[in-house]
Amino acid sequence: MTALGAVFRPQLPPERLRALARLADDAGLEELWLWEDCFLEGGISTAAAALAWTERLRVGVGLLPVPLRNVALTAMEAATLHRLFPGRACLAVGHGVQDWMGQVGACAESPVTLLREYLAALRALLAGERVTTDGRYVRLDGVALDWPPVTAAPVLAGVTGPRSLRLSGEAADGTVLTAATGPEGVRRARLLIDEGRVSAGRTDPHRVVVYLHAATGPDAAARLRAEIEANGEDPAEEHGVAGDAEAVAEAVRRLADAGADTVVLQPTADEPDPEGFLRFAATEVRPLVD
Repeated sequence: MTALGAVFRPQLPPERLRALARLADDAGLEELWLWEDCFLEGGISTAAAALAWTERLRVGVGLLPVPLRNVALTAMEAATLHRLFPGRACLAVGHGVQDWMGQVGACAESPVTLLREYLAALRALLAGERVTTDGRYVRLDGVALDWPPVTAAPVLAGVTGPRSLRLSGEAADGTVLTAATGPEGVRRARLLIDEGRVSAGRTDPHRVVVYLHAATGPDAAARLRAEIEANGEDPAEEHGVAGDAEAVAEAVRRLADAGADTVVLQPTADEPDPEGFLRFAATEVRPLVD
């Protein structure tokens, strides 16, 4: 069954999170996803709060920019979330927006090399291993977590380019794709991910999470088009949906048929009714998605 989620966009102030997370939990939505966009809200802090305020909701962070975070710190924080809230946290890491990384002096000359080293170290630490590595960017000397996760702690990669998608298949446990990814884009991504998996000899499951631009209500089409154009995306591409629950559910089904395991509805930045959007996703769209 395809999992359905929605985004709490960091354009909303942090104090809105409690009510929206509880609403999502009570309404039966499966997943709530958070962003660590510069310079809005922290991914780990908001995830911890959302998990603490809810009972069953799964909370994802898509994504944590690896140039900003020492891998040992990310492992410590991820392990704590997984132990406090078993099976409910999902963390993705990625290159980060390079302009933002430049603003804080954190650009890597080779983002792919950094992500490769980071994924290997992070997954090993979360598996309870003692890690010593002297890479180009990631250096650890006998580091091990005192409190590694008791349950499985998958690490996803939020990536877009062909090299990074192959790397995700090789070195991550899942992939997060942006809302600019239509069904054909999901199929292409799956092929590249599978190339990486074959090269690494991996046969374990690989979860693909896809964001979907979504809007509903009387001005939905106009808001959606403005959002896509503001992002520099081609509005002719099939990577957004405006309409009623059946229209949104059909778009979700197309992404699922293309290879998405989880579809996360991404409201526009100017969504006038975030609470209504979550109720719409949970009570109207979810029943129509297989």
